[in-house]
Amino acid sequence: MRKHQELFDNRRASGRKLAHVLSGAHYDLVLALPRGGVPVAYEVATALKLPLDVVIVRKIGAPGQPEVGLGAVVDGDPPQVLWTPALLQIFQPTEDYLEAEVQRQLSEITRRRQTYIGDRAPINVSERHVLLVDDGIATGGTAKAAVRALRQAGAASVTLAVPVAPQSTLDELATEVDGLICLATPEPFIAVGLHYQDFNQTSDDEVISLLKKAHSF
Repeated sequence: MRKHQELFDNRRASGRKLAHVLSGAHYDLVLALPRGGVPVAYEVATALKLPLDVVIVRKIGAPGQPEVGLGAVVDGDPPQVLWTPALLQIFQPTEDYLEAEVQRQLSEITRRRQTYIGDRAPINVSERHVLLVDDGIATGGTAKAAVRALRQAGAASVTLAVPVAPQSTLDELATEVDGLICLATPEPFIAVGLHYQDFNQTSDDEVISLLKKAHSF
C-alpha cells in the first residue's frame, strides 16, 4: 500500500510555512476556521502582525436529513445566512422550520464564540482585506460558505490560505476568492490529516489560549 507523504509536522509548523509564503502581502486581518484552522492562523497572524479572529460556520440541515445542507449560518458582525436554492426546491421546508433552524445554529455559534473569546464581538470585515485560513481543505464546502458570507458582509477582498488541498477543490474555489494560496496539492488526495505527522484534534483549550495570546499583541 502506498504511504502518503507527511508534508507538515503539525498545524503550527504548517502555519509558519504559510506565513513565510505570505510575508510581504498586505491584509487587514486573519480569520481562522475553528478548531483546526486556529493554530495555523495564529502563526500567520503573529508573523504578519495582524489581528486574529475566528469565523464559525454551521450547516442548516434538511428536515429528517441533517447531513444535507440546505444552507449555512456564518457568524460575523452581523451573522450571514446563505441558502442553496436547488436543495430548498427539492426539500421545500416550511418557513417556520428554516427560521427555527437558523435561530438554533445562531445560538450554537454564540455559545462557541463565547467559549473561544468571551463576550468580545466579531471583528467587522466591511471594506477590509481578509485572509481566511484553515488547516486544509477536502471538499471545500465550509470554506465556500465562509467566503461567501464574508463577501456578503462587505469584505473588500477575501484571500483563502491553506497548507494542503486537492487541486480539483482549489479549481472550484478559485472563482469564489480574490486570492488563493495553497502550499501542496498531493495526488491522490484522500484526507487532509494524512499529510500531517501530528493531526490530533485541536482542543477548545488550545483555541482559547491561542486567541487570547493573539489578542494581547
